[in-house]
Amino acid sequence: MNAPNSMNDPKPACPPEELLIDAEVDDEPQPKALRGGTVLLLIGLVMVALNLRPALSSLAPMLNIVREATGLSATGAGLLTTLPVLCLGLFAPLAPILARRLGSERTVLLILLTLAGGIVLRSLFPVAGLFVGSLVAGASIGIIGVLLPGIVKRDFPHIAGTMTGVYTMALCLGAALAAGATVPLAELLDDTWQPALAFWALPAVLAALIWLPQARQGQHAHRQAYKVTGLWRDPLAWQVTLYMGLQSSLAYIVFGWLPSILIDRGLSAVQAGLVLSGSVMVQLISALGAPWLATRGRDQRLAVLLVMGLTLAGLLGMLYAPLSGIWGWAVVLGLGQGGTFSIALALIVLRSKDAHVAANLSGMAQGVGYTLAAMGPLMVGVVHDLTKGWSAVGIIFVVISLAATAFGLGAGRNLYVAARSEHL
Repeated sequence: MNAPNSMNDPKPACPPEELLIDAEVDDEPQPKALRGGTVLLLIGLVMVALNLRPALSSLAPMLNIVREATGLSATGAGLLTTLPVLCLGLFAPLAPILARRLGSERTVLLILLTLAGGIVLRSLFPVAGLFVGSLVAGASIGIIGVLLPGIVKRDFPHIAGTMTGVYTMALCLGAALAAGATVPLAELLDDTWQPALAFWALPAVLAALIWLPQARQGQHAHRQAYKVTGLWRDPLAWQVTLYMGLQSSLAYIVFGWLPSILIDRGLSAVQAGLVLSGSVMVQLISALGAPWLATRGRDQRLAVLLVMGLTLAGLLGMLYAPLSGIWGWAVVLGLGQGGTFSIALALIVLRSKDAHVAANLSGMAQGVGYTLAAMGPLMVGVVHDLTKGWSAVGIIFVVISLAATAFGLGAGRNLYVAARSEHL
């Protein structure tokens, strides 16, 4: 079902500087008294972004070791990998509430500390700590993930496109470092998994210290209020949301289970972690290039087909292809998944008529999408438990990829969502 005619008018592609979601569309840029203040803000943003994935990617290479030490079943491990992703969606709506009360900068500082606490908690009280700590870490990442892009766009309005690339690179770098370094770190620490996982609280604390000047100068609240109506009833908005959720589901299956799959296929824990790390590093290329390519044509449907095709090919290669070519499949998977994520972010803005609609569509896509994405890692764990192997997981890859492609083709059409914003 198409939106009303006024929403179907063809529109020009947004320039790259408009491809960053604004979570604080009503705030004015904060003055920086010195150029050094802007540099410190940039360093702080990079450090915060670096910490938005290690809590997720550090566990995956250690999952088999953790299961052996705690007695977790594959289903229990699937729940453990699902919980933080579920929290990304469930706690996303809390971000604007906290930002209105405390200001975004102070909220980011507070949540960085809760993130560090959650990471440490995972290493305490074996099973209970794992689950509670994962919940706290996932909730923290979900809140910061909503606020940080808005701060970037607000304070760097003229180079938002460049800063989008910096933000994406920091996310990928943090994920890759944690995936590749956690097992070697555990080996250095007498082959114990607890301190290796707890180590990733240190970068979060360091980021909080670097972010402290921003929290001292930050604003306290929004100056204006806007209401967006019609979004949740619009089919196009749901297509954007479901594409975001389904492609994210594949991403978090990779974060949660890929090393375990590769270890059972014959790689060592270190090798499996490095393959995941390398695949995430490759995402930098398509994360930066895919949105640019997607805005060169009439719409984004061809780009969606390309990146989803690469993603599915990479996943099936990881699962079934000979291990001798595993690094080639890691590159294919990285190119696909870097593109799917960045195009999902771009579609939120490209399908919105103004920044207020974009901010609300972002909340919808992240809240509902990440909640849906959490089901992927859990399904993999359940199927592995039932079949005692990984071969059947390929069916999950195919079904999710085809569904994501279908909704992505709908979201990629050159239309606007049938929603409007009103000043209160």
